[in-house]
Amino acid sequence: MSDRSVKFERSFTQQSALPAESLRAAAKALEGARLHRYGGTPTDPGETALLEQEFAAWQGAKYCLACASGGQAMQIALRAFGVDHGDLVLTNGFTLAPVPGAIRAVGATPVLVEITEDLILDCDDLAAKARASGARTLMLSHMRGHVADMGRVVEICDELGITLIEDCAHTMGATFGGVKSGNFGGAGCFSNQTYKHMNSGEGGFLTTNDPEAMARAIILSGSYMNYERHLAAPDPSYFENAKYDCPNMSARMDNLRAAILRPQLAELNASVQGWIDRCRVLEDALAPLAPAVILPRPLDQAVRVGSSIQFRTPGLSAETCQTLLDRLGARGVEVKWFGRSEPAGFTSQHHHWRYVDPQSLPKTDLLMRDLFDMRVPLSFSMEDCALLGRILAEELSEITATA
Repeated sequence: MSDRSVKFERSFTQQSALPAESLRAAAKALEGARLHRYGGTPTDPGETALLEQEFAAWQGAKYCLACASGGQAMQIALRAFGVDHGDLVLTNGFTLAPVPGAIRAVGATPVLVEITEDLILDCDDLAAKARASGARTLMLSHMRGHVADMGRVVEICDELGITLIEDCAHTMGATFGGVKSGNFGGAGCFSNQTYKHMNSGEGGFLTTNDPEAMARAIILSGSYMNYERHLAAPDPSYFENAKYDCPNMSARMDNLRAAILRPQLAELNASVQGWIDRCRVLEDALAPLAPAVILPRPLDQAVRVGSSIQFRTPGLSAETCQTLLDRLGARGVEVKWFGRSEPAGFTSQHHHWRYVDPQSLPKTDLLMRDLFDMRVPLSFSMEDCALLGRILAEELSEITATA
């Protein structure tokens, strides 16, 4: 029996403190009052331009654009690679709402693809849906950090002439076969929203090696004719058509957020390892509960950066899943459930997206019915994670044993 007097008392929404250098850089940016990314001087490129240059180098990409949000980065990437009104765009049936939202925002139509038991894109269904629909773009969401079989994804995209754009909101620093997520297709899109791997409240990056696409992206972001002030941009000759053809979406990152992010980027490799270590403690606590509790398994070539952990409880009724949530909540453990009939907080499923045509995804629906999700911020110590693992294991053991 679990000792319900033992409770977890840390906040699941409190991120780790920003580096001291972020606070100093923010204060300097505020004192100078040059917050707009193009508000500097000819001799001062500004924090945003420097951040783009540094993130491109860290990611191993030629070009980088800093945006107001990860959602804006996805919208701009779609437009920059030619997606237009009425086009079909393939994407995961299991993802967060900003992904189909970005597709609809550019006037395109999402074609939803099934996932596997390990929460990654089902490549067999991808190939079948691509052939049946004729869609020529894939917005691949590495949902909750679970990296798909990128060798097969790239093979399918190459064979069928599909442009691959990666949503890496949850996979900054994750790899497949030693290659960082975001480097497998036309573009990678990243988020700096508070609960992602770097925190500026809101913000995002778009990376690519395609100079024509990046020129369009920079104009789309709202550069006006200031594109030559970007440090991670292609040669000015690539802008000759883009500056006339691309609408201004006013999706720029400002210098204050960039100032906050640059010191975090310098610490990112250590942060990535911190998340890996914390999730490993939780996974070790839950692994002995199989098959009553199922953890997604990363592919052999994948290295996951887990800022959250997911688990399934196959066969539990909706009522029992709610009971589990209530019992964990009473012990201070904040867990989300994707099987809810109504969206809650950041959690929703494809049936809730009325802006997407209803589609049949029986495999995905079955998996999401008893899928749970828990945030793991770096503000949790390793001891905190050990206690969390103990509480989760206790409550899950009792619930699954009596179900």
